[in-house]
Amino acid sequence: MIQQNVAFIGAGSMAEAIFAGLIKQKMVRAENIYVTNRSNLDRLNHLKETYGVQTSTNKEEILKKADVVILAMKPVGVKDSIEEIRSFTSENQLFLSVLAGITTEYISELLGHDAPVIRIMPNTSAAVGSSATMIAAGDGVTKDQLTIAEELFKSVGMVKTVPEQDIDSLTAIAGSGPAYMYYLVEGMQQSLEELNLDQDLGEEVILQMMQGAIDLMKSTDKSPRELYQNVKSPGGTTEAGLNVLEDNDYQDIIIECIKGAAKRSRDITKELSTVREKTLS
Repeated sequence: MIQQNVAFIGAGSMAEAIFAGLIKQKMVRAENIYVTNRSNLDRLNHLKETYGVQTSTNKEEILKKADVVILAMKPVGVKDSIEEIRSFTSENQLFLSVLAGITTEYISELLGHDAPVIRIMPNTSAAVGSSATMIAAGDGVTKDQLTIAEELFKSVGMVKTVPEQDIDSLTAIAGSGPAYMYYLVEGMQQSLEELNLDQDLGEEVILQMMQGAIDLMKSTDKSPRELYQNVKSPGGTTEAGLNVLEDNDYQDIIIECIKGAAKRSRDITKELSTVREKTLS
């Protein structure tokens, strides 16, 4: 457990997933976690009552207590949000950004001082200690500071430190990937009604089936192709289902889905760079 105060700027689902996981895994005490947003008091009150974290819309009050600052606001408003808090920050704080498409260089520029900035890309599975988190250190980050970030996020799942230029593409899988899984499960759930199956029973079977498939992939050296070929038998039910997926280019759709998410992350970076260049000129 770390004794430092951790402040979250932004109180959305990602911020909640992270601090819920930190508290559950006893990495940070609830009373050492501070959460703020622009003005949604109902949201802040809910988080305070649910987790016991400290909440306030007074950003100066929260930031003056913070050793680690986690930037979890909406990426589209990052410039205004950081400009709003800049005067309350210092180079003695460690900044962790979970903002998709926002570079450490740009955050440093907005802060206007030499505070270390580390880019973090977790996912909402952090809430149950099962995130796949990517970490990329900005310029000037020390080994000890990187270790703090790694230890924080190891408590809520797997952590991999990667070059920052790779994080946009990895975001499309590690960050956005859970949404694609939920979308797949939603389709399976909808099929239950079409097949006149009990909804509760069907949902339990779906979740256990997915968990079992994950457990098997982790326990074997076989490729996914080998595994599904093992399930498929000529003229059988699995083959019939896989034929439908292949006829509809299912894997190509998945590839395009991930490429689309990665492109959007890179586009956000380019859009912010264009705005920055116009401002400087």
